[in-house]
Order: sequence, then structure tokens, then C-alpha cells
Amino acid sequence: MTEAEKKQKTRLNKLQKRLRREMGQAIEAFNMIEEGDKVMVCLSGGKDSYTLLDILMNLQRSAPVQFELVAVNLDQKQPGFPEEVLPAYLAELGVPFHIIERDTYSVVKEVVPEGKTTCGLCSRLRRGTLYGFADEIGANKIALGHHRDDILETLFLNMFYGGRLKAMPPKLVSDDGKNMVIRPLAFSREKDITAYSELKQFPIIPCNLCGSQENLQRQVIKEMLQGWDKSHPGRLETMFRSLQHVVPSHLADTATFDFKGLQLGFPHGISDSAGQDEGNCASFAQAERIDILAL
Repeated sequence: MTEAEKKQKTRLNKLQKRLRREMGQAIEAFNMIEEGDKVMVCLSGGKDSYTLLDILMNLQRSAPVQFELVAVNLDQKQPGFPEEVLPAYLAELGVPFHIIERDTYSVVKEVVPEGKTTCGLCSRLRRGTLYGFADEIGANKIALGHHRDDILETLFLNMFYGGRLKAMPPKLVSDDGKNMVIRPLAFSREKDITAYSELKQFPIIPCNLCGSQENLQRQVIKEMLQGWDKSHPGRLETMFRSLQHVVPSHLADTATFDFKGLQLGFPHGISDSAGQDEGNCASFAQAERIDILAL
């Protein structure tokens, strides 16, 4: 083994340990995986989902609980999609897998006007298909490859373009209550995932449907965050921590905090009697730091 190969191997091992540690922390913090779970890992062919599956399989071998993994890819019938790549990779990996074939590409191209962003409709169609398939195979958890940078980008997208203080939670239940989505890479940085993917030489499949849309709002936000990360190291880490330490009384949402009911003479302005009223935020008096997922 050459000196360069030794350095590459050392770097790969360090990245794997870091990603494994961060995934373990995320799973524990949000109770993402429990004994007997059947986890459907959504594999797109991109760096994030490859890394998600790889680290989950690594954790599975030594986890204190027994859980099942099944990889699922949605073939959206995009022109030129190399449909043989993922089956060959997954078969060699030895993980159970399914390939779902749905021509959502034609639907998106027919409905969305030329030049407009296709991501919204594409993601809704993809999500609906995957949720339904999870029910079919008896998977009680759906694992997605979104990472810390995705979560921060979503926060700023909602603030800048949607007027909402809302991000992408590490764990959520679908609107109909039938599916639970988990994001085990929620604590991991995109640059670490990119480096790991390159070192592992995953067979990356580019998205020709939306990946070529250079002026997407998310891309603008991504470049902004990357610029901050370079000029102010550590800023993204601090920003992400803020999502875990929310103080509703210092924002301006009357549906989240009972500003109208504040009274002098009580801690935080909340009387004991007010605490009996359903829907108010009297619990804030006992805990200033409230997890964003509880809001």
C-alpha cells in the first residue's frame, strides 16, 4: 500500500467514525429506531442516500436493538436513467431491496410549465408513492438522506420565501398518521457526506429532472450558507443548535405563546390559573428551552 493509499484509508476511517457517531447521536436523541423496526431506506442514487444506507448497515451490526433494513428506489422513468446501476449495487451489497417503477417524470413535465421549478410536484409524487409502498411491505419507519445542511436550508427557504419559522424535523409522522419519517443524517454535515461518498466511490446517479435547474431558490440558500461556513467557521453548527433551543416567549407567534394572557407578579408573566387553560404555553415557566419538534 502506497503512502497516498494509507492516507486515503485513514481519512475514510475517520469520516466513517464521525458519521457513525453523529448518526448514533441523532437516532438516540429522537428515538428514531426501536427494537423490531422495519426501516425502509429510500435510495435515490445520490451521495446522501448511499451514505445513509452505508452507515445504517454499519450501525445495524452492533446496535443494542434488532431492526431490519430494506432499500427502496423509485425509478421515475427519467430519460437516460441507468436502471441497472442500483440493482447491481444493492445485490452485491446483500441488502434486501425493491425497485418501484412509476412514470412521474412524464406527469411533472406535462403539468409544470417550461422553465418553472419541478421539485415541488416531483417530491409530492415521489413521497406519495414511497409512503404507500412502505405500507405494502410493512415498514414502520421511512429513512431519508437529508442532512444538517438540508435542514438549515429549509429553515431559510421558509423564512425568506414562505414567511414561516419552520425547518425540516429529524423525525415526523405524516399528515394521515400512517407513516413515520426519520432522518438519521440530521446531525451530519454535507461536506463530510460528500467526501465520504467520493472515498467510497458510490455509483452516483445524477438527477436529470431537477438537477439541471441552476436558479432554484434552494441553490441560492445553499451558496449563502456555504459562504458563511467559509468566512465564519462554526456558524452553521451554532445555527443548527438554535433549532434545538427555541424560546417561544421571545418570538412573536401568539398561537405558540400566550402573550395576551401575560400578567405582572408571576414568573414569566404566567399565573398558576392560566396554566389550567388548554392551548396556552404555561409549561414555558417550567422549561425555557423547548424542543422545536414539540411546538
